[in-house]
Amino acid sequence: MTTAQAHGEGHVRVDVPALVHTRTHHPEAIAEAAAARIRRPLLGPRGRLLIVAADHTARGILGVGDRALAMARRADLLERLCLALSRPGVDGVLATADILDDLLLLGALDRKVVLGSMNRGGLHGASFELDDRFTGLRPKAIERRRFDAGKLLLRVCLDDPGSLTTLESAARTVDAMAARRLPLFVEPFISRRTPKGRLRNDLSAEAVTRAIAIASGLGGSSAYTWLKIPVTEHPDDMARVLETSTLPAVLLGGDPGDDPEDQLAAYEKWRGALQLPTVRGLVVGRSLLYPADGDVTAAVDTAATLVDTATGPL
Repeated sequence: MTTAQAHGEGHVRVDVPALVHTRTHHPEAIAEAAAARIRRPLLGPRGRLLIVAADHTARGILGVGDRALAMARRADLLERLCLALSRPGVDGVLATADILDDLLLLGALDRKVVLGSMNRGGLHGASFELDDRFTGLRPKAIERRRFDAGKLLLRVCLDDPGSLTTLESAARTVDAMAARRLPLFVEPFISRRTPKGRLRNDLSAEAVTRAIAIASGLGGSSAYTWLKIPVTEHPDDMARVLETSTLPAVLLGGDPGDDPEDQLAAYEKWRGALQLPTVRGLVVGRSLLYPADGDVTAAVDTAATLVDTATGPL
């Protein structure tokens, strides 16, 4: 198995030629690594989750702030992921199969929660973006590879018939995951198109409330459904918004931009929302992997502290 090597304080080097050699000559090594992976419960003793998200690239989202192709260098992304996963308090990762395969070969997923990203067909900026088909991991693949949960994105636009296709597919996926007793993290948004046709997620309290209500009712059972939700435009609205459902929820991050002040503001939003009774943690990607100041270790450790010190009821 290929391994990621530590090189100095806070840096991990990924041997890309070794990964390519394994993929070329021993592709079965990926399935073997998945079968041998040491698993853990979804929730550890603290009853909360900190998951690092890295499923953006399969949707064609490669930018962070003003850096249009920041996530395009796979070795750099893997090194950041391995570093984040090595930090205390990080429970696991959310990613598409290509990234999870690399992490399996790197030996980075033992005793970590693994969430497989499922619907990535609604490519960023495409005319068919809201017809978000399940081109990623399917429930049977998540079960076969011994991953721990799945994640789907549910964007509902009342002016786009593609949303209905996604809603129906999402409901059947809720059923399929529940039948396997596998948790499914549903990330719902009410989305709207700008006059120029760009898709924007509505983060108003009313829109997030509606999105939560729609997502909570998908499928024939909600027993294994979790919600992955944004903090609203006005964080003070979160307590009222989260009264919409009894499903456990995690908070998502977003693009941190290039301003350290925006990063600090995000931490404060998470700090407040983590105290609410249905919130069980964070699933954050670019804010931790590509922080404005470049310090992945500090960003991850700050998020872990926020999760560890949350005082809301468990």
